[in-house]
Amino acid sequence: MIGIMSDSHDNLQAIKDAVSYFNNKGVAAVLHAGDLVSPFNARAFEKLDAKLYLVFGNNDGDRLTITAWFEELGGSICGDFADLSIDGLHIAMLHGINEAQVHAIAASGDFDVVVRGHTHDAGVTDVEGTLVINPGESSGVLTGRKTVAVLDPSSLECTIVEL
Repeated sequence: MIGIMSDSHDNLQAIKDAVSYFNNKGVAAVLHAGDLVSPFNARAFEKLDAKLYLVFGNNDGDRLTITAWFEELGGSICGDFADLSIDGLHIAMLHGINEAQVHAIAASGDFDVVVRGHTHDAGVTDVEGTLVINPGESSGVLTGRKTVAVLDPSSLECTIVEL
């Protein structure tokens, strides 16, 4: 199982809730699609039992410190775009501020899954055979819903979960 989250926007409790949920589900990896915002949020991932990957979002501030603190935790900072192989899946991950770019990456046929954030709208869509997953916002700041997603790599079943 792969845990997916985005747009945590400095909500430490929401991050801790997501970590607890992902640990209880036994996920092997957690993908964060940007907008962590401040470096201090990295500490909220200390108890995560899975490998952690993060791409930067448009609201992420001190990228150097975010990178250093995530690396101390064993996490991987992937810059603005991640090209990942996890559990047999080829996954692209980006924050997704440009809709045409998200669509082009999905339509390229190069990836099994595209993980994106930015809009705070949770949903799973199919773009020309590629699964596009937006876990919504783990912070709950815009929609009032704190959501994450869990992806089963063997079946490509993705579930959006409200925390």
